[in-house]
Amino acid sequence: MPSSGCSSDPRVAALRERAAALGFARCGIAAAGPAPGAGRLREWLGAGRHGEMGYMARTADDRADPRRLLPGVRSVLTLLANYWAGPEGPAPPGAGVVARYARGEDYHRVLGARLRRFTAALAEVLGATESFLSVDTGAVLEKAWAEAAGVGWTGRHTNLVSRDLGSWTFLGVVLTTADLPPDAPQGDFCGTCDRCLRACPTGAIVAPYQLDARLCISYLTIELRGPIPRPLRPLLGNRVFGCDDCLAVCPWNRFAREARDPALAPPRGLAFPDLVGLLRLGEEEYRERYRATALHRARRSGLRRNAAVALGNVGGPAAAGPLAEALGDPAPLVRGHAAWALGAVGGPVARGALAERAGGEADAWVAEEIGAALEAAR
Repeated sequence: MPSSGCSSDPRVAALRERAAALGFARCGIAAAGPAPGAGRLREWLGAGRHGEMGYMARTADDRADPRRLLPGVRSVLTLLANYWAGPEGPAPPGAGVVARYARGEDYHRVLGARLRRFTAALAEVLGATESFLSVDTGAVLEKAWAEAAGVGWTGRHTNLVSRDLGSWTFLGVVLTTADLPPDAPQGDFCGTCDRCLRACPTGAIVAPYQLDARLCISYLTIELRGPIPRPLRPLLGNRVFGCDDCLAVCPWNRFAREARDPALAPPRGLAFPDLVGLLRLGEEEYRERYRATALHRARRSGLRRNAAVALGNVGGPAAAGPLAEALGDPAPLVRGHAAWALGAVGGPVARGALAERAGGEADAWVAEEIGAALEAAR
């Protein structure tokens, strides 16, 4: 397995062999201590750029110091897995777009199981050690540790970039009490490139290396539980779960390699879901289709909210019927965004449905959305 370091320690070579056998493309090592990037995290939180992700603030102290997670930690191992599935065409008419990382089995499950096997290998290779693993959901600054371990660097879009794999990658981190020789960081190779900043549909990359999550489509379609701010809705286009635009334009992704990992291969049908079908998604169908994927994080109401917005953006007058049907949905979150979408598509069907619902809507926020939609649909 290639790495950034040149350690001749046979323990490290054995661990990298185990990592490669488990499907990881890279394994880097950093010396444990106060987390690199902890200061930037606190600045980001202080500016409120985490939005409603309160867990980021609650776990800030743990993220800043891995010794709080694993007393006696000596080394931090970062493992990288490639998920790029190759080039693709545009979404079919009437379909939404799901971010590439979420199209297969939930990577938290896949990588979590592999990291547990890797920690077992740690004990075999190194003897008695204690470990702590994290795949994205743990209180660990994965990208900062990956940068310290020479696996890649944090690009101007705030995602990790690898010189020979690009940025279509997942990260897992293992803290261990074993003392291992660290790898050297690679350095930053973004230069003055600003393609990612210019490509962001909502301007969420407010400056190089600075992301305001409150503007990011990934946050808006996944983490945000309430209404999507009205001025941002047209900017979502047909995206219903996440956004890949800043990654897609990165020049380093010309080195991306098509993944051959069956567990991370996206099945048919998840990349471009039918928007009307997603809007009408029932509870049983939601559980059956999405329970083993990352899309479950948005919840059924969130996915249907996103579908309503996407239909308002790309559905045209033909979407008025399904959206009018959604005006009667039990969930105010869905009704309110359906109302906005009807205002966006316009036409007699949309205006008639909004006018009919206006007098009987009990929820104040939905009523406000209906009123604004009627104005827009004139």
